[in-house]
Amino acid sequence: MFESAELGHVIDAERYNREMPRLRRELLEAQLELVEARRFAVVIIIAGMDGAGKGDTVNVLNEWMDPRHIQTHAPGEPTETDLARPPMWRYWRALPPKGKIGIFFDALYSEAIRDRVYDRIGNSELDQALERGNRFEKMLVDEGVLVLKFWLHLSEKRQKKRFDKLEKDPATSWRVNKDDWRNHRHYGKFRQVAERALRQTSSAEAPWTIIEGYDARYRELTLGEALLQALRQRLAVETVPPQPAVTVPPLVPRIDELNVLRALDLSLDLDKKDYEEQLAQWQGKLNKLSRKKGFGALSVVAVFEGNDAAGKGGSIRRLTGALDARRYQVVPIAAPTDEESDHPYLWRFWRHLPERGKLVIFDRSWYGRVLVERVEGFCAETDWMRAYGEINDFEEQLIRNRTLVVKFWLAIDQDEQFRRFKAREEIPFKKFKITGDDWRNREKWPRYEEAVCDMVERTGTEIAPWTLVEANSKRYARVKVLKTLVERIEQALDKD
Repeated sequence: MFESAELGHVIDAERYNREMPRLRRELLEAQLELVEARRFAVVIIIAGMDGAGKGDTVNVLNEWMDPRHIQTHAPGEPTETDLARPPMWRYWRALPPKGKIGIFFDALYSEAIRDRVYDRIGNSELDQALERGNRFEKMLVDEGVLVLKFWLHLSEKRQKKRFDKLEKDPATSWRVNKDDWRNHRHYGKFRQVAERALRQTSSAEAPWTIIEGYDARYRELTLGEALLQALRQRLAVETVPPQPAVTVPPLVPRIDELNVLRALDLSLDLDKKDYEEQLAQWQGKLNKLSRKKGFGALSVVAVFEGNDAAGKGGSIRRLTGALDARRYQVVPIAAPTDEESDHPYLWRFWRHLPERGKLVIFDRSWYGRVLVERVEGFCAETDWMRAYGEINDFEEQLIRNRTLVVKFWLAIDQDEQFRRFKAREEIPFKKFKITGDDWRNREKWPRYEEAVCDMVERTGTEIAPWTLVEANSKRYARVKVLKTLVERIEQALDKD
């Protein structure tokens, strides 16, 4: 895999000085076209062997193009903040918006490669890290992001030569440290692991480009030309390139009237006395659980979805009423803002993930893609069909990082919804809760019901199951929500 990048590629100064100004001009022109069009974002991953010129290359790209539209990230070792969230969190939150370029310097795969070389992880853990990267990149590509990956390579002999040269010059000696020489002594294993990583993460949508890094002039021209070609190619396409058909099982035709929603007993209720007693009981338990020492090692994500006027807000208020305001955050989800629309779909949810010992409540959530966006036609069928797998993957990443995911669907029937809509229109301080969209959505009740059933079937997993809440009775619903959350937290703490 690295043979052609160990041949000793060299570009003389005359050729470099002749070609560089033209390349620089054309790269800048392509970048400005990208900024003006604002149709897609660009993610550039630059990795490679120590001493191959990764940092110099990033500096050159910032020099050749307009740095105001480039975001450079060099994550390094994970911080305590990073470690409190899933591994991909720090990459999701750093994604560039449409029209911008994000350069990830020595990121995404480098840490896993180093960990495997020094036996901090085994092959299975390495493969898991590589697969996370693959899924991340595919999600970006499916969302229209141009992903470019460059591996800057050095042979063992040239790496040593490079280190010796840098050390001898007082102006550059600081660039070589003990870790660099330590890594050099393990060059053979680094090469072996890197080859495995590149082979497993090079895809048709996001292939690796391997460039010999010893000669700066060759490295800069080669990478610059590859970047220019990719930008031009993508800018020439008026729309997002069509993606392959979604490889998920087809939706099952429904030939009878039975489904998970119609099977609910919506007559369930609590009288006022029982309600007040149970509400106090479960709120008290939730408060005590949130103060337990073990809770500090746990993150909690509570997801609230449901029919319009099903009582999500009331249930959330009974939940937060039992908690210290410093321990939770409520994130209301509406139509995406311009900033959110400029990023891949899941970006706005990744950035709100809680740290250890905290709870985040999503009032509506990432399930909007397979509900309202599906029914209202706000996204293509391929988008919402592939979203089931993306959501399951997202939630699995949370759970693997000791984040408890508790999902509620609050269900009411059409008659109860009508009564609540009319009541909202008549109560002055509730009028803001009812809009024309709410009334229009009632006309699409069967389509929403079908979408909800598909959602439950495809995303109700063993590790992140749905809790369907009979919500015709607000009292019953609020108690069930509290009781379910308490029991799920208790189960999570008992596993420790």
